Amino acid sequence: MTSVKGKSALVTGAGSGINEGINLCFAKALVAKGCNVLIADLALRPEAKEFADANSSSVVFQKCDVTSWTDLTAAMAAAEKAFGAVDIVCPGAGVFEEPFSNFWIPPGSEGSVDNEAGSRYKLLDINLTHPIRLTQMAIAHFVARKKEGTIVCIASIAGQLASLVTPMYIASKWGVSGFVRSLELLEPKHGIRVAAVAPGLVRTPLFLDHPEKLRMIDEAKDDWVTPEEVADAMVELVEKDEYVGGTILEVGHGQTRVVPLLNNPGPSGSGHTISGFGDAIDDVWQMMAGGNWTG
Repeated sequence: MTSVKGKSALVTGAGSGINEGINLCFAKALVAKGCNVLIADLALRPEAKEFADANSSSVVFQKCDVTSWTDLTAAMAAAEKAFGAVDIVCPGAGVFEEPFSNFWIPPGSEGSVDNEAGSRYKLLDINLTHPIRLTQMAIAHFVARKKEGTIVCIASIAGQLASLVTPMYIASKWGVSGFVRSLELLEPKHGIRVAAVAPGLVRTPLFLDHPEKLRMIDEAKDDWVTPEEVADAMVELVEKDEYVGGTILEVGHGQTRVVPLLNNPGPSGSGHTISGFGDAIDDVWQMMAGGNWTG
């Protein structure tokens, strides 16, 4: 087992994003175990600011738009300046098919930031391109210093499933899972572990700040996974020898499971159900029939 005590981490999305609950809890767990943390995000919500202010000797904030490679480079440089080197990198920022970048609200539609002439989707820039690019930067950092390191990405049980409601989100999480698995051999060769958590239904702003998504949840049937459960699993991915590079660690409520590459039975049990997806599919049909579908 390798302790995080005395090490330093860079975590994106721990300040203001929809994965804030997970990433902030991860930052808190690291600091509680004696690790320094740089939070890279657009801003700090009150809870994140309170945490940073209360731990100013070990927590640094760097404003960062994760879709900007220049900002990601600056965040790595800021972490190096603050801590001397980085041992743990978590490209945690993510979005959940928001109206501003949503498959069913195509580029050029009202409210979408995905410009028809822009040739890109912001959701994929945040959820997939940003972890790929930051992982490249982290590997370069570790190799240049001839040191071991860990990169913890955030996948999802969505990376094992399919859904008409959130096809780009699904694609991004399948992409993260495949990307992480593909870097398995970095650990035996260079001591660089790349792994990911794959949470189920987590009680974070991803759902809580969006009534249209929250109504898919039936709390009489669907159990929440707590951000703390996911954060604890992320710490284990860093510290435990059993979780080698390429590991996808599924996190439900009160349960974890290493997801096999082949013959995977899929997620099941507490924390892995969303009972209201049927109603959300009806919403898709309405959007397509509403006269605004431009495709």
